[in-house]
Amino acid sequence: MSSGKSVSVLVVDDALCIRELISLILRKEGYEVIKAANGLEALDKLNGTNIDLLITDLNMPVMNGIELIGRLRSMPDFKSLPVLMVTSENQASIRNHACRAGVNEWILKPFIPKQLVDAVRKYLPAVGPEVYHLEQQFQVVS
Repeated sequence: MSSGKSVSVLVVDDALCIRELISLILRKEGYEVIKAANGLEALDKLNGTNIDLLITDLNMPVMNGIELIGRLRSMPDFKSLPVLMVTSENQASIRNHACRAGVNEWILKPFIPKQLVDAVRKYLPAVGPEVYHLEQQFQVVS
């Protein structure tokens, strides 16, 4: 983990609304958030930046999530970085491929904020409020 008080999470997703939603949830929990729209942009943002956890989508233009993880795992500083994949894909073959690439947790979209926070806290210390009820602030419209 990075030194100092801040705990940083890199959020990579080509959908702006998902990047912003995940960032909002994590910032409310006290985490510092760095955002990228695809794997290549994420690698650029990592240049000289310490992160403690990666949250990535699978399907993105330019460089997808599995390619990003493969590149990260080849770098000594990121070999053991915890990785959460947040995706709408749920096929066993894709999950197995992602697991072999180095994914630690698989979160299926749509997700509830508590599910994301619980997964993050498996790998990072709690740095904000212990209970976060964002899901109570949104109404589901069908």
